[in-house]
Amino acid sequence: MSKSDARVDAYGEVDELNACLGWVLSSLSAAAGRSNTTASVAEALVRIQRDLFAIGARLADPTDTVSSRMPKAVVVDADVERLEQLIDRLESDLAPLSHFILAGGVEAGARLHLARAVCRRAERRMVALQPPIDALLIRYVNRLSDLLFVMARWVNHRAGVPETEW
Repeated sequence: MSKSDARVDAYGEVDELNACLGWVLSSLSAAAGRSNTTASVAEALVRIQRDLFAIGARLADPTDTVSSRMPKAVVVDADVERLEQLIDRLESDLAPLSHFILAGGVEAGARLHLARAVCRRAERRMVALQPPIDALLIRYVNRLSDLLFVMARWVNHRAGVPETEW
């Protein structure tokens, strides 16, 4: 497969997203000495990184196995539900939005906003693939971008940084 193939571009975007999440985790780790409130977010991000590896593997090769005896890791409906439950839990700590907000805040919050933008780009690349890919993968990435937005808001809220309305 050529490096210019749309499928390579799609899993490259997922790989970039995974790297962004690693960058978020490094800022959460640096802040861990000041606060334990982000531990659940960090744990969720590590799980998401593992899911993204499974999505990247599926994009690289849509077959179900790595070899004749080894099945691939997969993303299932329960993984999407896990993202939705985390969105609900984090949003319960936040004021409802009445305006658009500008990306920014503390370092981890700003990095989460960047990861959200990368996630949305990955979703656009995945949706454009022909033949179409498993709709579950697209649902996962769609919900993930929403979660990353909520995580950015939550991390900033926990740090006491107000949102800048647009």
